[in-house]
Amino acid sequence: MTENPLFRGAGTALITPLTPAGVDYDSFGRLIDWQVESGTDALIIAGTTGEGSTLDDAEHISVVKYAVERTAGRVPVIAGTGSNDTNYAVHLTKACCEVGCDGVLVVTPYYNKATQRGLVEMFNVIADASTVPVILYNIPSRTGVDIKPRTYLQLSEHPRIRGIKEANGDIGALVETMSLVGDKMDVYSGNDDQIVPFLSMGAAGVISVLANPMPAQTHDLCQRFFDGDVAGAAALQCTYQPLVRALFSEVNPIPVKAAMAAMGYREDHLRLPLTPMERADREVLLAEMRALGLIS
Repeated sequence: MTENPLFRGAGTALITPLTPAGVDYDSFGRLIDWQVESGTDALIIAGTTGEGSTLDDAEHISVVKYAVERTAGRVPVIAGTGSNDTNYAVHLTKACCEVGCDGVLVVTPYYNKATQRGLVEMFNVIADASTVPVILYNIPSRTGVDIKPRTYLQLSEHPRIRGIKEANGDIGALVETMSLVGDKMDVYSGNDDQIVPFLSMGAAGVISVLANPMPAQTHDLCQRFFDGDVAGAAALQCTYQPLVRALFSEVNPIPVKAAMAAMGYREDHLRLPLTPMERADREVLLAEMRALGLIS
């Protein structure tokens, strides 16, 4: 972990409440306020969980602007600005910087993919266009591209590339990455089932889907670890594992949208190609939420 991370603890990869008519800003505002009041450490807007891939250009920039204004500096707002089109990622990055985001989260290019050299060149071009810290997002299960540890070392030379959201699931690669750049870049777990393992390697926290329905609890899990209660943090990791499993029983953000609808944050609406959760999976999800007292 660096001396001055963009945030430390649990950042919520926030859903975007939608209706067939568009973004439901009333629900979005209530959700933002509840998240901040519950102690979340940062909000990540219009990322994978926020359905950034199906927000149009105006919506994408608008939800980031709204989040910046609604949070009013209470927590950092990090905008998802990645794309497989580097020029479009530059455009989104510039636009989100202009509306006041505190950082940007840039995913690896999907479908067209890239070599490690291509990744270095693309991320450097995007970082050159940014006026705020850049967090790289590595999720090969969705993009087919994996940032290698020595590629992170090259990327760490750019002054605005400050963090990594690592969701490759490879703890061995994490150890190598931390050995190379752990004092140069802040690493965040991109998987809710690996929060404590990441923290044990010196990570700065998690960018979390679980924190949507459980912002206070996910913050507290991280804080326990930082306070030296490793066993307590590990116990919470295990306690929340059945819900984490249910939240990823279908493609994210299908389950978490169902979870937040059950908690009263608008209807369970997603944009195609995503569809509402299958009944059997939904029943398991709701049962796990009841077990944790999230719904009655």
